[in-house]
Amino acid sequence: MADMLLSDALLRWYRSHARALPWRAQPGEAPPDAYRVWLSEIMLQQTTVAAVKPYFSAFTERWPTVEALAAAANAEIMAAWAGLGYYARARNLHACARAIVSDHDGKFPETEAELRTLPGIGAYTGAAIAAIAFGKSATVVDANVERVIARLHAIETPLPKARPAIRAIAESLTPEIHAGDFAQAMMDLGATICTARNPDCQRCPLQGACLAFRTDDPGRFPIKAPKKAKPVRRGTAYWIERNETVLLVRHPERGMLGGMRALPSTGWREASPGPADAPAGIDWTRYGTVSHVFTHFALELEVVGGRALTDEDHQGEWWPIATIEEAGLPTLFAKAVALVGAQRENDQ
Repeated sequence: MADMLLSDALLRWYRSHARALPWRAQPGEAPPDAYRVWLSEIMLQQTTVAAVKPYFSAFTERWPTVEALAAAANAEIMAAWAGLGYYARARNLHACARAIVSDHDGKFPETEAELRTLPGIGAYTGAAIAAIAFGKSATVVDANVERVIARLHAIETPLPKARPAIRAIAESLTPEIHAGDFAQAMMDLGATICTARNPDCQRCPLQGACLAFRTDDPGRFPIKAPKKAKPVRRGTAYWIERNETVLLVRHPERGMLGGMRALPSTGWREASPGPADAPAGIDWTRYGTVSHVFTHFALELEVVGGRALTDEDHQGEWWPIATIEEAGLPTLFAKAVALVGAQRENDQ
């Protein structure tokens, strides 16, 4: 199947099988607003569609335009993003919104090259916005597209070394018109049929052109280089309560969980700090340990709690325990709070 015939086959399939998503226009409709495309693509980076849907709805209801998002306080955006992970995305989201308002009169640039000059917009996101929102012939390659192409050509080179070849093939397949539909069709094919596990080849519109299908083991592709074990770091988080409130601190704007509220904690290092670094003058109770995996390391965080008699020497924000869910804590510290809550219920 020649490249254009393959592209046409995929577009025909997409017209009948496109997923209905809140940030997407259906085939044949006018392109969606660039703001919604951009917001969804930033949220979808390394995150599932199911996880993104409620966040996308909340953001677009609260900040319906890029101007509204740019005018928001950074702390509000970080709190609204809490639980979605990869928090640098939220910081870049705000910086990008402000750049669009201040440097582009509130209008998104239409070309991939111009889009990539904005904070947080790389090759994939720039191509996706250009193709989907503006109909440009830009080549969009995400994990779904990588998987589809690796199987179509039964590429034996492991990822990430195979990526230049995969991108070259993707460029040859991308049509001059309907590039946005084609990009979304490739994503949908990878998400619903050419899945990472147990691909449903019998329903695939490209089965006749797929070399991996002929091997009788399409799930073997794409081939991935062995992963290195992530290092483990350890730390301690402190649940310090006083008069039905708990002490929260805010992380510095730069660095891990930048700008987010959190429980006070030690640094994260290879050896557990234990109680040695705990604030003095409190009778500590050990609640247990929560685990969390970041991009480059895994974390084991011991959670200890105690009651402060005064607020002296405890700098931060005393937050009502009854409304702790509204504090916008990142997932790691939400786990710690849940652990404390569960232990307290068991003790009652």
